[in-house]
Amino acid sequence: MEFGVYTFGDNMPDPATGVRLDPAHRMRNLLDEIELADQVGLDVFGLGEHHRPDYMISAPDVVLAAAAARTKTIRLSSAVTVLSSDDPVRVFQRFATLDLISNGRAEIMAGRGSFIESFPLFGYDLSDYDELFSEKLELLLALRAGEHVTWSGRHRASINNLGVYPRPVQDPLPLWIAVGGTPQSVARAGALGLPLAIAIIGGMPERFASLVRLYREAGQRAGQDAAKLAVGINSHGFIAETSQEAADIAYAPFTEAMNRIGRERGWPPSGRGEFEASRRLRGALFVGSPNEVAEKILYQHEFFEHDRFLIQFTVGSIPHDKMLKSIELFGTKVVPQVKEALARKADSPEPKAADAVNLA
Repeated sequence: MEFGVYTFGDNMPDPATGVRLDPAHRMRNLLDEIELADQVGLDVFGLGEHHRPDYMISAPDVVLAAAAARTKTIRLSSAVTVLSSDDPVRVFQRFATLDLISNGRAEIMAGRGSFIESFPLFGYDLSDYDELFSEKLELLLALRAGEHVTWSGRHRASINNLGVYPRPVQDPLPLWIAVGGTPQSVARAGALGLPLAIAIIGGMPERFASLVRLYREAGQRAGQDAAKLAVGINSHGFIAETSQEAADIAYAPFTEAMNRIGRERGWPPSGRGEFEASRRLRGALFVGSPNEVAEKILYQHEFFEHDRFLIQFTVGSIPHDKMLKSIELFGTKVVPQVKEALARKADSPEPKAADAVNLA
């Protein structure tokens, strides 16, 4: 199982002061976070593309290239690239370049996007939302498959036997499909034999188990190799030495960020009660002590059997020193516990994930 961190480079106003960090300062902090994740042995760091004032990253590959110079082994992924409003040729070229810079550590996580700002910004019609993604994914797959490409579609100019360069170190360049819970998207990823990343940021995560089954069944029906049908779970969380400390640090920034988004989307406001409920074992938030977070990963592994777990610590304006400590605890405390428990589970005829760690 792989473990990692993802972020959108949140730079929201501090809930206490109302002040944002200087953007250059926030970007330096982000590079420190990626470097530390590499040092504590995490497998992946992902950066999500957004085009909003609250988030720093509109060009994940540029930031990841800077991170490549400061890291050694960690995989550098988008989380996600909004493929529907981008040009697949340029996406491939940028990440192939990142792959060369990082000596084979680049990865694309492609999705349709949870926000819509990029569509009018780049001249696309939201009524073409799904068709844009489907068509551009088809082109991106063709670009991965070979140096010379012939392709035609409705939303982009045709390509007639043209070479696309540079070519990456990895062949093919790794590509994950990121979804928020749409069955059609899940089935498409399975049919194509592409690894699937599911974002779970609310509700009861176990309800997504049916989507994982749908994904694997779609892959099986399409004749895909089951070994290639990897599943990743992307969730919100925060880790501190104790459960109470984690909750007290994360509550205000998290609630401010989610309520800010909720006001745009018509969601009812949430408070401490909802936050605490989501921290429980069956909730979506991984906020707690190292033991609690390890237990929750193992609990979800019972019904997802996922191959990767990524956690987003920077939901809202988390202090930089607290963020670094959370990454350190994840890499040095949580991941070893989970790996040890999964190894015991593999050797045991009747494994019980809840018995694998000591509860906080």
